[in-house]
Amino acid sequence: MQKTLNEIAKFVDGKVIGNGDTLITGVSGIREAVKGDITFLANPKYSSLMDKTLATAVVTSFDSQKTDKPVILTENPSLAFAKIISMFLPDDAGHFQGIDYTVVMGRNVTLGKDVAIGPYVVIGDNVSIGDNSVIYAGCFIGHHTRIGSRTVIYPHVSIRERINIGSRVIIHSGTVIGSDGFGFATIKGSHHKIPQVGTVEIADDVEIGANVTIDRARFDKTVIGKGAKIDNLVQIAHNVVIGENSLIVAQVGISGSTIIGNNVTLAGQAGLVGHITVGDNAIVTAQSGVAKSVPADTMVSGYPARPYMTNQRVNASLQNLPKLFSLVRELKKKIEELEAKLENK
Repeated sequence: MQKTLNEIAKFVDGKVIGNGDTLITGVSGIREAVKGDITFLANPKYSSLMDKTLATAVVTSFDSQKTDKPVILTENPSLAFAKIISMFLPDDAGHFQGIDYTVVMGRNVTLGKDVAIGPYVVIGDNVSIGDNSVIYAGCFIGHHTRIGSRTVIYPHVSIRERINIGSRVIIHSGTVIGSDGFGFATIKGSHHKIPQVGTVEIADDVEIGANVTIDRARFDKTVIGKGAKIDNLVQIAHNVVIGENSLIVAQVGISGSTIIGNNVTLAGQAGLVGHITVGDNAIVTAQSGVAKSVPADTMVSGYPARPYMTNQRVNASLQNLPKLFSLVRELKKKIEELEAKLENK
């Protein structure tokens, strides 16, 4: 496939600076690009790479520095480049079609138009799968589960019974949805299992990474809001609610009954205790330990998590501890000398 810069700019609502008839044959990252590729630059910090890259053209922002290469100027280079990738490499290019003969299907299963199901998939009774959804090999879908349209479930995903999954959801390999919440009553040193009879509800346009675990609620439902994006190796406990368009980065752990607002970012390896609230637009930085609720529109950091600038001052103070220790030792020595002189008088 090849496109001119003018065609690409029209597709992403951008503005061409340079030769609009330049032909583009591929897409790539700015360091990996070769002649014929179009690449992008979103962070001005890396502007020097525009003249070093072998790419034929660059998608960048209106406030970017000038370059001799042809460019497409856009408000959001990252989003524009994502659209360009879809032009050259459609998302569904690799999806198979049809239903494999090895599929095990229960009673009263409802399949929409053009559903594709790969080898050795097991589907329980009374399952509903919407139009154009794709279920890859080795998946398990429990009874009374509902899956919307244009949803893609990659190999070896386990979806337990009575789970609701929306449309245009992407679930990557190894993820388990609807496993029992970690609920036990300890009596005289023995741990007795508390039944987990709730469900999980995943709204439209959610993407869930590989090897994520989302526990079913104890009674009601664990909720993943519309447009939320969850990275690999995340643990979401029972009765957690994650708001719309929130970002949950790799290895985050969220304890039971915690409520995450809309547009929240939980960075890598953050850990949250149960029964707290993280307000809308809040940011929890990487490896933070959150032990109490976080107000909306704030950033917290550290262990235990504090307001970001407070934690920065604490960290800066910690760097000065060796100097402070030396200073205290010198002052102690001088005090001892002064006390000795006073005693001699």
